[in-house]
Amino acid sequence: MSSYLCAIGTANPPHRIPQLQIADFMASALELDEAGTRRLRALYRVSGIEHRYTVLPDYGRPNGEYEFFPNTPGLEPFPGVGQRMAAYRRHALPLSVQAVQDCMRQLPEVELSSITHLITVSCTGMYAPGLDIELVAALGLPGHVQRTCVNFMGCYAAVNGLKLANAFCQATPDARVLLVCTELCTLHFQKSHEDDHLVSNALFGDGAAAALVQAQPAVTGPSLALTAFHCDLEPDGHADMAWHINNFGFEMTLSSYVPRMIQQGIGHLTQRLLADLPVQLADIRAFAIHPGGRKILESIEQALGLTAHDNRFAYEVLRNYGNMSSATVLYVLRDLLRTLTPADTGAPVLSFAFGPGLTLEAMLLTVAYGADEVNELNVQNEAVVTS
Repeated sequence: MSSYLCAIGTANPPHRIPQLQIADFMASALELDEAGTRRLRALYRVSGIEHRYTVLPDYGRPNGEYEFFPNTPGLEPFPGVGQRMAAYRRHALPLSVQAVQDCMRQLPEVELSSITHLITVSCTGMYAPGLDIELVAALGLPGHVQRTCVNFMGCYAAVNGLKLANAFCQATPDARVLLVCTELCTLHFQKSHEDDHLVSNALFGDGAAAALVQAQPAVTGPSLALTAFHCDLEPDGHADMAWHINNFGFEMTLSSYVPRMIQQGIGHLTQRLLADLPVQLADIRAFAIHPGGRKILESIEQALGLTAHDNRFAYEVLRNYGNMSSATVLYVLRDLLRTLTPADTGAPVLSFAFGPGLTLEAMLLTVAYGADEVNELNVQNEAVVTS
């Protein structure tokens, strides 16, 4: 029995900042000289990102007009974990609610009161009672809804959320699972000149995505059947992508070796995913790949023989939002869903996400439509043939 990803809603904070404007903020905060500023702006220009969203307006303002960071040279005293977590608590709930509302608008036949399971995903903030309990109250979900939190897994965590949703639907055919990924990455700017921190400061943005998974496809529009999953680890990359809590927020390690490691491992990952399925890589024309960065997308293309057009949904999300950690691959799937028609029924979709470990996640999805829409398409096709 299949379970189906029926709708994806998204939400972003109101502050949409051009990438090079963020570079100017970073150069000022790091107190770079003219040569250092030029190098930093060059890094931001080649990132493949044009804009990012943030809950902090400071990234688009000059020193002297900051609301979160101190209006001092070097931003001292630099905000600590407590201040950043307080901001997460203020902003995570309203953003999550917006994403859920966007998701549910696409499924008018589904009532929030029918949700049986709630899965929340985040690696950029934690507190208790947490976002899951606040969402129950804010959305009016039943108090007995089964809640699961997936915390601190990083960019691949949405795939783990979908695995859980799939397991719930397999175990309980009338399950309706609401998955909510909320990441406020820009709270964790690190004031460091190390290359890893310069790169991570250049990539990450804020956003939330909500998805509805159930044992039947949506009544109207496309759904994606959750067909197969496979996870693998590249232990040699254990230290090259990491996420730690320090005194000044959550600290990302993202070395320049990560794209190369993903390129080395992605072929085997794909083979293992497809090994027991009647699908070959050559059969797949639709891809939803987590845009961890431009170089990661290019490395996957080289390893699997894909084109930039194959990766167009990932590049579009990277350009308009940056990397929003776990929410990002759901944005890519959202954009792919919008292009599907009943004629695509049965088409396979290959999706990847990556994170600390170095963890490589793969999933195969299959385009599905409700029986009424497929029957209508068949009638139209027969009419064309006989006319």
